[in-house]
Amino acid sequence: MNNKEILEIAMHQSAIDENCNVDDFFKDENIVVTSRVNPGARKYLDLPFYCNLVSYGNNVVASVNSEIADIVKNYINKYSIEYCFETPNLHVLNDEFQKREMRICFMAEYFLPDMNLLKILPCAFDIKVLTPDEFANLYLPQWSNALCEKRKHLDMMAIAAFDGDKLIGLAGCSADCDTMWQIGVDVLPEYRRNGIAAALTSRLAVETIIKGKVPFYCTAWSNIKSVRNAVKSGFKPAWVEMTAKSFEFVSKMNL
Repeated sequence: MNNKEILEIAMHQSAIDENCNVDDFFKDENIVVTSRVNPGARKYLDLPFYCNLVSYGNNVVASVNSEIADIVKNYINKYSIEYCFETPNLHVLNDEFQKREMRICFMAEYFLPDMNLLKILPCAFDIKVLTPDEFANLYLPQWSNALCEKRKHLDMMAIAAFDGDKLIGLAGCSADCDTMWQIGVDVLPEYRRNGIAAALTSRLAVETIIKGKVPFYCTAWSNIKSVRNAVKSGFKPAWVEMTAKSFEFVSKMNL
């Protein structure tokens, strides 16, 4: 796969998730569509969306509940793309959501591998590829970014770092949709700043591509450590998303 093919695969998946056309992400004007349930969407998405904004940099595509369509359209057409995804402008949209017992919840940046930069990075510790049977007992708090307890059946592969017999780092990938696997990584605090996260992430990305899948990496843009790891590992920013959720959902996350 080359960079063009990887981006096309990601956009095709986003089109499934958003219930729009792939061409919509290339248009100069912003697009508002009605969100629908789709079995091909990323497995962790709760569809239909109330409001989900996506941008690959050209415009904003909004997948929404019809009751909020005009409000969202006015919002994304009033502000420039980058300001639609950050405060203080987001307060304008959130004020409207709150009237309907909804709030802005998730704001994330997504990364795709740059095939001109991606390579397996060295590690001072022993590295091992793990199968699902081999990491079945590793669904523990310290590995919660690498493995997902709620969706064990989607975890396809993991790369582990060992200091002797001690597991010190773990990266895992989940089959969140047919064509793309999401990478998450954890390193024990006392072993950080040794290049372990990048070594695990880059190796897992290469292994994922060998299996014919596109690896992707998601983090909050305020998570500087995670963003640095993505870039060091051979990934580059590809798209951003903003998702609204109910009062109840947001409140539970804030407990």
